[in-house]
This record gives sequence, structure tokens and C-alpha cells, in this order.
Amino acid sequence: MGLRYMGTELIRNFSIIAHIDHGKSTLADRMLDLTGLVSGKQAKEQFLDSMDLERERGITIKASAVTMPFKHEGKTYMLNLIDTPGHVDFHYEVSRSLAACEGALLVVDATQGVEAQTVANAYLAVETGVEIMGVINKTDLPAAQPDVVGEEIEHILGIRKNECFHISAKSGAGVKELLEAIVTLLPPPKDNSDKPAAALIFDSHFDEYRGVICYVRVFEGALRTKQRIRLMGSGRTYVITEIGKFSPHMKPVDTLGTGEVGYCIANIKKLADVTIGDTITDDSSPAEKALPGYKPPMQMVFSDFYPGNNTDYSSLRGAFDKLALNDASFSFYPQSSPALGFGFRCGFLGLLHMEIVQERLERESNIDVIQTAPTVSYEILKKDGTVKRIDSPSELPDASHIEELREPFVRLEIITGTDSYGGIMKLAESRRCKLIKTDYLSQTRVMLEFKAPLGEIVYDFYDVLKGISRGYATMDYELIGFEKSDLVKINILVNKAPVDALALIVHRDKAVMRGKKLIIKLRRAIPRHQFEIPLQVAIGGKIIARETIKAYRKDVTAKLYGGDVTRKMKVLKKQKEGKKRMKSVANVQIPQEAFMSILDTSD
Repeated sequence: MGLRYMGTELIRNFSIIAHIDHGKSTLADRMLDLTGLVSGKQAKEQFLDSMDLERERGITIKASAVTMPFKHEGKTYMLNLIDTPGHVDFHYEVSRSLAACEGALLVVDATQGVEAQTVANAYLAVETGVEIMGVINKTDLPAAQPDVVGEEIEHILGIRKNECFHISAKSGAGVKELLEAIVTLLPPPKDNSDKPAAALIFDSHFDEYRGVICYVRVFEGALRTKQRIRLMGSGRTYVITEIGKFSPHMKPVDTLGTGEVGYCIANIKKLADVTIGDTITDDSSPAEKALPGYKPPMQMVFSDFYPGNNTDYSSLRGAFDKLALNDASFSFYPQSSPALGFGFRCGFLGLLHMEIVQERLERESNIDVIQTAPTVSYEILKKDGTVKRIDSPSELPDASHIEELREPFVRLEIITGTDSYGGIMKLAESRRCKLIKTDYLSQTRVMLEFKAPLGEIVYDFYDVLKGISRGYATMDYELIGFEKSDLVKINILVNKAPVDALALIVHRDKAVMRGKKLIIKLRRAIPRHQFEIPLQVAIGGKIIARETIKAYRKDVTAKLYGGDVTRKMKVLKKQKEGKKRMKSVANVQIPQEAFMSILDTSD
């Protein structure tokens, strides 16, 4: 691949966008195969998904890039494929990948049809202004209905069904024609080779020996080895030590020209020094203005992580630092709790993102973590007119300072079979979701759009939805903004002392019911002690529910027999005083299960 490509007309930059499991990674594998980049020996399923977790769960988590040579009508084209994740929590990674492309393949499964994330990703592509090509995959399966799916694509996304390509990524049928279509139908990058260098960083990862490796797409000019570059966002300067392409492994080249995609290594020591979406330019003759970057990812779900049994605070800190090197979209800062000691408050894009981070912590750094129930962030309008954003119920100021409490609302799209319509409507109603519109995609499938409070759908909504629809429904959500709601803070008192980690912010209508359920669960989760433990739910200064964990009692009257009843009363009274004294000085051990029981909103 030592060819220098002249001009940009032989370059095509594209990404594949699809719902989970619609065959995106398999299609990428087949393309690597057809262009001769990966020979039969090296070929393995999901070639671009390098993380163990990606391979196990069969999902793409990090975007990755690869450059393929493709010969067509006597010319050799350079195809740059930027692979994207399909899951709603990694929406942010998709927007980054699309910004580096001119075209996108929208892949839809011929047996499943259009799903919620297909719609979300297609809208994202339209907003970014890339050219979209419809691809119907898995047409070789017995249950495939390419015509019905083609009509759905035309109805929702406006891509004509006779313009969709029918392929089978697994067998490779139709993939060569698809590559030819990419070359003929997708536009080449604009030729800006005469301008000063400007390259967009669309991803980065950390290598222990070489520092930060930036994934770049050159929009103007060129990048060369030994060039002194400047990151326009931070103003820092570095010298490029190596530049190259992924084909599919890292392969050094001397220059990356306009329109090309590759990597750049410049002795950057910390991932924090590189902002995804920043522009790399030449230090001596910089570009006039930076390329439009990305909106920073908005963390919506927050949870506390504390060191578990065989882990100390410093190793947890080290594990977080290491993880932050590869994942720019998650944040953490120190936090302490009287019940659990020192730990971290972490912010995530969504629940799957939280699960992945927790699993990566345990797997890559071999540590145990205790995790509190996830919460969403809220906005407070104070009496003095200032607006503050809080990520945890414990940060809520006194009610006398609050003018109004606002919670995050999302636009929720659910695509489901018409037979589970009723059950989903009932579920949505119970979670305070308002139906905005219903759109029938075909006789058997319907798309529902709701306005929903994020706090109600962030816990187990997706699991319940899958249960109601027997696994067929898919959902996608997008933040609309914060709106005023009638919210209250529930405090849980254990032995009359409030436990911060158990506090919750809920809607007033549900406060009493949620509080009662909570302490019943706590009563079962906290073991009995030598003294009686009262559990109380309080809103403000008012106790609204109480449960009691009974004490262990030794039968102190066993060796008394006969005689006056006052002897018995005297011994019992003595025992009672002992218990009372014990209760006033003792502290209650709250196990990890108790914190986790708060998380479970099922009955």
C-alpha cells in the first residue's frame, strides 16, 4: 500500500450505522476480507472490536478506523471505514464518527426491520449532512422480508426502497457490488490541499509506551512526520513522531493528505491534554479557525463507587485514572460517605455505559467496587434567581432556598409489534410518560414517541419493556431539557440517623409508596442486631413511614423458677436498660445488599 493517492477524488470516507445486532461488524469483516486486508489466517469474527467485552457482548463500544484499497475500473481507491457503536448510550461516539465522513451506510436487518436506534442514527446522519445509502442485510435468512423492510425504510427515513442494496454480510453476497456503489455514489472529500493544515481528532486511545494516539481525519492541508503541530483548543504544541494508517494494524506513512484518515503520535503524555473534537494545525502557519468540534457529551446518570472488600482507595483511584485514558465520556471526582468511607462520584452517558465501566474496572484492574443506586441530575432555581445543577440528592439545599426543582425530560422513541401496544402504553403511563405521536410503520409494527422523565426510565424501564414485548421492542432516547416538576427529597433514617447514600429525589405522588417499599426492603436486607433498629422515611421534617428491625433477645428468665413475679420484672428491666444503652452508642452495619435493594424498583 505504498501508493501516494493523487488528489482527493479517489478517497471515500464512510461509516456504517445500524442498530445493535444488525450485522455492522460482520459487514466490516467482509469488507476487510474482500479488499484483501485480512487474509483467511488472520480473519476472525468482529475483527475491529478489539476489547474482550465488545466480543463477548457482541456490541461495538469504541469507534475504530481502517483504510482499505479497492480496485475499480482500473483505478485504486482508498476507502476509509470508520466503525461506530450502535447502542443508544454510545450515541456520542456515532456523532463523532459521522463528522469525519462524507457518507454513511445505513444497515437494517431484513428479519427485524427498522429499529429505534436505526432511526436515531439516521437522523444524526441527516443533521451532519452526510450522504446516506440504505443497505438491507441478512437477506439470505428464511425469515427475511426485504420488501417489507424496504417499505419501512422508505416510510420512515425517506430512502427509496428500490435504491436499497440487498446483501448478506455473513455469506458475502452483494458486498462487492456495495463497495462498487460506495465508489460511484458517495462523494469524495473536498480538495483543500492548498490550505494550512487542519485535522479533526475524532477519537484517541492511550498506549503505555508511546503516549496518546490520536485518530485524525485531515480536512485541509497535510500532516507530516517531524512537523511541529498545535492543538487549537488547548494551544499546546508538539512534534509529530509518527503518522500512519490503520490497514488494519498501524502502519507508518510519511504524510497524511487532505481527506485521509489515520493516526498521529506526538509524545502527548496524558489523555486529558487531548480533547476529542479538537483541531490539529501547523504551528508555524496555523489554520484561520478551528474545525467545528463536537458538543461535549452530557452525563445523565450518576452513581457512587466505593472500594469493595479487597480493594483500597488508592488502587480504585489508579483504576479510574487508567480507564479515563480510554473513555473521555465518563467523569469521576472524590466523595466520602459516613456509611461507606471514601469513594468517587461518577457520571455516565447512560445505564449500559455504567455497566460497561463497572465491568471494565473489575476486569482490567481486578478490583472490587461497591456501587450505589444510580441517580439522574436535577436543576434547581434558587430564590435568588441562580440556577444550579446537582448530581446527587445529598447536594439538595434546604427547601426554603428553592424556588423550583427541575428534572431532565427526554424524547423517547419505542418501536414495537402492534400486539404489545397496550402493555407498553400501560407501562409508559405508570412512569409519567406522555404520548406525543403514534406512527404505524406496517400492519404489524408501530413507532411510539413519548415525552418522558429520565429519572423514571433510567432504572429498569428497558428490561420491563423487553419483557412486555417478548424481546421485540427497541427504544432510543434523546434529552430535551430540564422542566419544573413536583419533586421531593426522601430521607431514610436508620436508627434515627439519616443515611446520605440512601436519599432519593422522587415525584411527590410516588413518595409515600416508594418510601414504604424502600424500608420494607431495607428491613429484609439489614441483619438483626442486639438492639431494636427503627427505620424511618422522612420528607422534610415529617416522618411518613416506619418499620422496625427486632432485636435478638436472650431468655434471661430461663433460670428463674417460682417465687414472686417482681424477680422476673427486675431481670427484664435490667435487660431492657442494657439494650437501650447499647442502642444509643452502637452504629448499625448496613451491608452492600441494602444499598443495592434501593436500586431494584420492581415490586
